[in-house]
Amino acid sequence: MTTELRVLDPTEWDRWFEVLELAFGGVPEAPEERTLWRDLTEFDRFMGVWDGDLCVGTAGAFSFRLTVPGGASVPAGGVTMVSVAGTHRRRGILTSMMRRQLDDLRAAGESLAVLTASEPEIYGRFGYGVGAYAARATIDTTRVRLSVPEGTDGVTLRLADPKESSAVCEAVYAKLVPGRPGMIARLPEWERLPLIDPPDQREGSSPRLCVLAERAGEVVGFAHYAIKPDWSFTGSEGSVAVHQLMGLDAVAEAALWRFLCSVDLTKEVRLNGRPVDDAWQHLVSDVRRCAPTLRDSLHVRLVEVGAALEARTYQAPVDVVFEVEDAFCPWNEGRWRLTGDSKGAVCVRTSDPVDLELSVRELGAAYLGGTSLVSLASAGRVRELREGALVEASVGFGSPVAPWLPHGF
Repeated sequence: MTTELRVLDPTEWDRWFEVLELAFGGVPEAPEERTLWRDLTEFDRFMGVWDGDLCVGTAGAFSFRLTVPGGASVPAGGVTMVSVAGTHRRRGILTSMMRRQLDDLRAAGESLAVLTASEPEIYGRFGYGVGAYAARATIDTTRVRLSVPEGTDGVTLRLADPKESSAVCEAVYAKLVPGRPGMIARLPEWERLPLIDPPDQREGSSPRLCVLAERAGEVVGFAHYAIKPDWSFTGSEGSVAVHQLMGLDAVAEAALWRFLCSVDLTKEVRLNGRPVDDAWQHLVSDVRRCAPTLRDSLHVRLVEVGAALEARTYQAPVDVVFEVEDAFCPWNEGRWRLTGDSKGAVCVRTSDPVDLELSVRELGAAYLGGTSLVSLASAGRVRELREGALVEASVGFGSPVAPWLPHGF
């Protein structure tokens, strides 16, 4: 039977979402989480593939504004909720949804697409590169001590209700968004996401807790966390799970880390999805006792190469001609000259000699400044044709702070 791809109708959402849940293991979302995702659904940007009355494919995109190097907030499609029913694999359904999505993003004038991947190997063939990584760690607070900066004692801490303090926490978040590539400006309703805390998903931990960092009566940071009590014959074995931690300066962050690492009756602090250059790594006395690891986080796809490269700035002057391969979005293929610096950039078609050859996937990986073009070249994914062009471009594309996606979507 022929399948049909069409824009999602609100009356179809429940059936559509059940197909998505089944693809991700068949465990229903908690009611409050399911309600949030329905409220956030932009129906004209979500689609389903139908085999008769049966939904067999799902995909959507949120309207985001993404911080890029230089601090600009750039429209980007946040690709999400992608699935294909196991009964309908190898029929081109995923490709058809990816094709439709990128065409729609281009028509809407969005030069970037971003996503988080349940299976990272899927999206490379559609031109996505890993543009940001995230760190996880477990700080052994029985052996690790923190050395905090001068002024930390001047920050006062106050426990608060997570929902009642949501507005001040969101204000802190909003102030930080322009300062780090990869961060997403939260639109109305997205402030509900950090507050989702279904009891059946706590795995023995407390309800979500909140501590505010204040200076001179102003909130300068916050942390959302949970405590999991545990005991052995020798004593307490509890842990602290950090869900969010943000501070407007080094002192505010240090005060929050010190608080979390000193919670009574706990022996460790667990953190996940943190920036790879997070400050706690320089506060701890022994990073080995924290067992840091990395994983991919934000995957980036340049929908319009010229517009995307012009949307960001470059930390050192660049004047480089790229030969770009992009079979899935052929309008990007060919030769582009990028000229830019810390004040702005221009990227136009050219017939000048090529300096670097690469695919749009490598451009996506390097775009936010977290992956160097030199590193990609060492893996054979970028080819230098003009001596010196690789280092010039790699330095220019870099970022003084690592890109970071603070939450999934």
